[in-house]
Amino acid sequence: MKNLNQTSSIKEEIILLSEETDRNYWADRLGVTSEALKSAVRATRCITLNQVTAYLNQQKQTISIS
Repeated sequence: MKNLNQTSSIKEEIILLSEETDRNYWADRLGVTSEALKSAVRATRCITLNQVTAYLNQQKQTISIS
C-alpha cells in the first residue's frame, strides 16, 4: 500500500518579510525594491516564491508593453 502522506520532493521557498534583512535578501534575489516585494506579497496574498515571482514577471511584462 502506498503512503498517501508523502511530502513532495520539491520544497517551496517561503518569502519572509518580517525582518528587514529577510526583505532585503528577497528583494535583491528577485531584482526588485523591498516596497515592490511587499506589494507583490500583498497582491498575491501568498508568500511562496513561485507565486510572487510569477506576479512580478507579469508586472514587468505589463510595464514593458505599455
